[in-house]
Amino acid sequence: MSDVVEEREMKPAMWRGLKRKCPNCGQGSLFAGYLKTADSCSHCGQDFTAHRADDGPAYLTILVVGHIIGFAMHFIWSAYRPDPLTMALVLTAGSVALSLWLLPRLKGMIIAIQWAKRMHGFGKEA
Repeated sequence: MSDVVEEREMKPAMWRGLKRKCPNCGQGSLFAGYLKTADSCSHCGQDFTAHRADDGPAYLTILVVGHIIGFAMHFIWSAYRPDPLTMALVLTAGSVALSLWLLPRLKGMIIAIQWAKRMHGFGKEA
């Protein structure tokens, strides 16, 4: 009996996760709600209950949004010199919107990485 395990492709799985699709087939939805992971893929049956995304998506979201908003803050202030209250309101709204948009996508990507690396019980086939 061979202990050789077939390697799973990382990049396609990450793209599927970013699209909030099953990292195995790319057809079924990864989520049953906004951030609630489905128990399994509706298309291929891949079990998602083993994932351990935890705080990783939130940390990545803060990192990405912080860099984007920091650059935007510098650019807007340098180019336009708006009223500070106006700038704060616009950047706050942008931060919230970008965070809400990115969070499920980054969670999907982290789950896909775990699937591709066979972490946390993703070692068995669908």
